[in-house]
Amino acid sequence: MILKHLPERTKKIRKTGITMVMDKGLSPIEAESLMQSSSSLIDFVKLGFGTSIVTQNLERKIQIYKEAGVKVYFGGTLFEAFIVRKQFSDYIKWVKKFKIDTVEVSDGSIALDHEKKCEYINILAKDYLVLSEVGSKDETIIVRPNLWVKEMKEELEAGSSYVIGEAREAGNVGIYNKSGNARVSLIEKIKKELSPDKIIFEAPQKNQQIFFIKEFGTNVNLGNISNHDVIALETLRLGLRGDTFFDFLPEEFEEYKPK
Repeated sequence: MILKHLPERTKKIRKTGITMVMDKGLSPIEAESLMQSSSSLIDFVKLGFGTSIVTQNLERKIQIYKEAGVKVYFGGTLFEAFIVRKQFSDYIKWVKKFKIDTVEVSDGSIALDHEKKCEYINILAKDYLVLSEVGSKDETIIVRPNLWVKEMKEELEAGSSYVIGEAREAGNVGIYNKSGNARVSLIEKIKKELSPDKIIFEAPQKNQQIFFIKEFGTNVNLGNISNHDVIALETLRLGLRGDTFFDFLPEEFEEYKPK
């Protein structure tokens, strides 16, 4: 690296420092452009909510991501759409059809008994890398910090490789209030009880990305990143943007810090 004093970023295949991108309906050409510019920075692409059902040339797009070394999976809302219709076996057929090795288990839009949710995680973890999501998509439902931690622990024990902190694509529910600010008491509770290495914090907004980088460091796991923001996020992680410019520099550079 040409610049000194840059924080050390993990390399693919990463266990931490994960960037998960939300694909809300990119075309294969757009997906290819994204991979050409940023594949080394992206670990997962989530085909958001139920977009895969209505996306043309889906198989081709999935192949583009796979060939670039990026794991791709269907959004948790699609899983819920199958579950609420009692079509779990059809969901597995859908995943197998596209030869996908990663799945998301969530209950952000439906009421699902947590024991049953963990049962789904356990079943799927035998054949897939499972990401499970905690938190509701309904802004009126505020989950208590103790319950967040309890459910996250149980889902990891059931077989999830990572648990995701819900925020939606707008970043105004779950781990955030309706203004998009982090629920600090919740984050502090999670930080105290769980390793952040096993959590992917959804952070679609720039201020949210800054918050988690400052809180947990350059290699925090972040999700629901816009395809347009991947490189910009990486500059935040490396202190190459004004918002985190001095966070990773030694004290000897403090004299340059604006007063």
